[in-house]
Amino acid sequence: MTSRYDALIIGGGHNGLVCAFYLARAGLKVRVLERRHIVGGAAVTEEFHPGFRNSTASYTVSLLRPKVIADMKLHARGWRVVERQISNFLPHDGGYLKLGGGFERTRAEFARFSAKDAEAFPRYEEALERVAEVLSDMALKTPPNAGGGIRALLAAAAQGRKLAGMSLEAQRDTMDLFVKSARDFLDSWFENDYIKAAFGFDAVVGNYASPDTPGSAYVLLHHVFGEVNGKKGAWGHSVGGMGAITRLMAEACAEAGVEISLEAPVAKLLVDGGKVAGVRLESGEEIAAGVVAANVGPALLYRQLVDRADMPADFARRMDHYKAGSGTFRMNVALSELPDFTVLPGTGEHHTAGIMICPTLDYMDRAYTSAKANGMSDEPIVEMTIPSTVDDSLAPPGCHVAALFCQQFAPGLDWDARREEAADRIIDTVTAHAPNFKASVIARQIHSPLDLERKFGLIGGDIMHGHMSLDQLWAARPVLGHGDYRGPIRGLYMCGAGTHPGGGVTGAPGHNAAHEILRDRSLLGRLFG
Repeated sequence: MTSRYDALIIGGGHNGLVCAFYLARAGLKVRVLERRHIVGGAAVTEEFHPGFRNSTASYTVSLLRPKVIADMKLHARGWRVVERQISNFLPHDGGYLKLGGGFERTRAEFARFSAKDAEAFPRYEEALERVAEVLSDMALKTPPNAGGGIRALLAAAAQGRKLAGMSLEAQRDTMDLFVKSARDFLDSWFENDYIKAAFGFDAVVGNYASPDTPGSAYVLLHHVFGEVNGKKGAWGHSVGGMGAITRLMAEACAEAGVEISLEAPVAKLLVDGGKVAGVRLESGEEIAAGVVAANVGPALLYRQLVDRADMPADFARRMDHYKAGSGTFRMNVALSELPDFTVLPGTGEHHTAGIMICPTLDYMDRAYTSAKANGMSDEPIVEMTIPSTVDDSLAPPGCHVAALFCQQFAPGLDWDARREEAADRIIDTVTAHAPNFKASVIARQIHSPLDLERKFGLIGGDIMHGHMSLDQLWAARPVLGHGDYRGPIRGLYMCGAGTHPGGGVTGAPGHNAAHEILRDRSLLGRLFG
């Protein structure tokens, strides 16, 4: 062993940086091991064509926990988030739907399509806010661990008290969101197909499933418990791209004493006598530590980095069948001009929004079923954001960059052979609504599910580090008995999106894992100090 640390972090994504920060702030000697040449994991900004930069994978801000932002002093370090002028723009046959710009404005927009839906909208918002408030409160709390004794019972009681204190109506809404399909849930609130689609899109983001799939309503909810600049439910663009966030997180880590090593891929977790001993890098270097926190997904960690013989047999079997693979296809494009939409010509606030090409729930269902049958959707689901409309540092004058976040592309397809075909299909899908789009594309950066796996370690291209289904949530994320960020080997912890509360740039898994590591060290200190 060439060196020794109190804790090693596998992966320099945002959660790994958050975990490292809290551990170092508590006085631990910490080293982050990142396989790429740049820190940030999937939250990075890169130049993909001369003069054109964009957030390469993760692309928009809302879910990052305010406590993490404050503790790492991100705003004080210069991080800025620009809110979208409106939240979403959904073009459809013969018209369009806009969401955001204020509650009353959205309600008036709904009234153009359905007076009933405009009337239902306030109650719908209140229902989601009640449930989202509870989930937001639980995001920075460690789930109770099955078999965890009195402490787990007390944690379960404390977290359950919040749920039990909700009104009966709110408890019913919570149950609906956890077990119903997005379609069933939205059908109970709205009648207009476009309005249902505007909300239903969130249910298929990073979720290789139909909006008819039971449990898909929860994924819808998972995307609404965030905030931007203190405004609940808002989304925004990070000035300088998502890499601006992780760059400042790395700065906070460095000030706290964290050592960050780039181009240092981990090959194997070292275990001695049932305890973590450190890691071996692909270079052959061995680094000693009694604590290793993995900011990679469970599928990568337990199928590639941990020897099967070091895991309990039942745990290993369950990790063999851990569900990962989100069907996400991610592109960045350099544009000579803004897309000009047939239903709303010219430039305007809609270019600052999330532009959603998925006009109905039926469209989303067809996208999934055609991907299941043929590997990719005949008409894919596309969300396009154009951050250069609010951040001119990303593109040359007069030009723009767009992020295309696309759903329903089978994780197991031969993407080396079909990635260009898929990219063409996505471009054509946008061009069907904005005829100038294809001709305006100067360059494109393609990330198929396989590219996302190779580049960022996202198995099956799973941006969530695993399905956000009921059997892989809360105390069962990644598996029942290990929902408290502790792995099956003493000294091994998990601090990535494969733990509670799941995917998105939240910082919560890193925060929570660090606190469990420090709790264990404090306990050991009291017992043996």
